[in-house]
Amino acid sequence: MFLFIPLLFGCPTKIKPDGTEQSAHLCPRCNNASVFAAKSRTWFEFFFIPLIPLSTKHIWLCGICNWAAPLGPGHWEPPIAYQTPQNFGYDGLQAGYQPSYDQPPNRK
Repeated sequence: MFLFIPLLFGCPTKIKPDGTEQSAHLCPRCNNASVFAAKSRTWFEFFFIPLIPLSTKHIWLCGICNWAAPLGPGHWEPPIAYQTPQNFGYDGLQAGYQPSYDQPPNRK
């Protein structure tokens, strides 16, 4: 008589952000300001319990489209996302912008 016991094992990759506060960077694929520095670790798991870390990498990761690139000295770095200052006129509207609903209706 043979006893068959299934063994569950695998090597998943877990990704965690580096640090707590980071400035957002622009993603070259989706152009969103959602790229952050992260640590990618591959583990050997047995019955869903991580036992042995196999590899660790520091990467740039986009939280929207999952674009990834290596992080470190000598590697490309995505540009920092920032908002350009705007010249607002009166009523908080941008100078030169006059929407039609701000104009009084023409009454005869």
